[in-house]
Amino acid sequence: MLAIFLKTLPFFALIGLGWAAGRLRFFPPEATAWLTKFVFYFALSAMLFRFSATLSLGELFNGRFVLAYLSGTALVWAVGMAVARARRLPLAAAAMEAHTGMTGNTGFLGVPMLVVLLGPAAVGPVLMVLAIDLIVFSSLITLLVTGARHGRVSAAMFVALALGLLKNPMIMSMVAGLAWAGFSLPMPGPLMEFVTILGAAATPGALFAIGASLAPRSAERIRPAIWLSFAKLVLHPLAVAVAALLFAVEPYAAGVMIAAAALPVAGNVYILASHYGVAPQRVSAAILISTAFSILTVPAVIAWVTAS
Repeated sequence: MLAIFLKTLPFFALIGLGWAAGRLRFFPPEATAWLTKFVFYFALSAMLFRFSATLSLGELFNGRFVLAYLSGTALVWAVGMAVARARRLPLAAAAMEAHTGMTGNTGFLGVPMLVVLLGPAAVGPVLMVLAIDLIVFSSLITLLVTGARHGRVSAAMFVALALGLLKNPMIMSMVAGLAWAGFSLPMPGPLMEFVTILGAAATPGALFAIGASLAPRSAERIRPAIWLSFAKLVLHPLAVAVAALLFAVEPYAAGVMIAAAALPVAGNVYILASHYGVAPQRVSAAILISTAFSILTVPAVIAWVTAS
């Protein structure tokens, strides 16, 4: 446990450095927004393309893995929805809470950290978790919130969803990389060096941006935020672990899946909540609390999966 904690410490130290820079206003919110955009559209996309270009679709897609992660995550989503509805929250707010309790920071934290800690073979499982979260569950929350607002689900919503997915650089960079690998295209040396150099900026840039984005947040709506943080850091990896066991997922891939499920709440959940005006305070607080506690919980989960 101590050895894993020490290995994860530099990653969380980068988050802490970004938070300090944001709190001191050395790195104002406007700078954070531009850094996040650089990481999202360029550095992280280059990293994902490079990773995907070395995989095959067969390595990335595994039926047992997909069913295990989908079922375990859907269970946590259903629990989050049930708890929210029992508190008499409207459908849109309940859906946002359910989404918060199972959406981890796989893109900005999981891809850089888990590949380093668990080895290059973690690339495929991590990318599959990221793809499921982006394609399945992000689409679900968008449909539910929009449908609740308009009282119905229309064909135009599905068109907008499809266009949104096509515009997502993380999805498109993975698709481009898999297409490159699928056609067995040679990777010219200058291109490989280009995406390697650009992708290397993703890890420090993403972690710094996470910390800086947390600086202006305050822990409002503390009780629901604590529940959502517990659901994300404890219930989600536990549910995924049980599902991986039931579906007999290969042990290494199961460990990567569980570690990815243990990540704190993703920052893009707040972007959704703020965009739709649905529970932004409790989502913001859940991001802050889950990220703070993940300094202890993530190393514990990684130590557990690597030991088993």
